[in-house]
Amino acid sequence: MLPAAPATATPVQVPRIYHNPRCGKSRGACELLDAAGVAYEVVRYLDDPPSACELHEIIAKLDQPADTLVRRETHFREPGIDPARLERTDSIVELLVEHPRLLQRPIVLIEERAIIASPPELLSEVLAG
Repeated sequence: MLPAAPATATPVQVPRIYHNPRCGKSRGACELLDAAGVAYEVVRYLDDPPSACELHEIIAKLDQPADTLVRRETHFREPGIDPARLERTDSIVELLVEHPRLLQRPIVLIEERAIIASPPELLSEVLAG
């Protein structure tokens, strides 16, 4: 059993990006943040996977359904993952803890929001306003 979601989501003071340097969209998001002069924390999620608690926090700040955090490409099909695991938030969190490479990227936590910055230009409106 994984830890429960935090009672309240706390604002992120320094933006945090869950980053894969091999991903062009993830690199593009970093470039956008750099160009805007934004200092941010980089979490290389394949080397330092988010905990269940961190994933619950991301989901609480996301303005999309929790299952949008899961990439459904080859890595999803390879281990024979049952798509039914995407029906409940707790199951999604367990799946991403077990298989961090399935985490959609890049994810940027900025203030009270979590943004899947794919394409990176989705950050532009947040940075502008």
